[in-house]
Amino acid sequence: MRIQIDKDRCVGAGMCALTVPGVFTQDDDGLSEILPGREDGAGEPLVREAVRACPVQAIAVGDE
Repeated sequence: MRIQIDKDRCVGAGMCALTVPGVFTQDDDGLSEILPGREDGAGEPLVREAVRACPVQAIAVGDE
């Protein structure tokens, strides 16, 4: 699994960081970003829930 965030679409709602704080965080501008080394989701079962929780569908998960 590979996680991508569309920074142009992200509005900084922070739902991903609240749902899976071990994978997502927010940068200094409040936009979502993936923690270093966690781009594969590291087996976190809630990553797909974070994708669904994003109000602007800025997160995509796909097979590598």
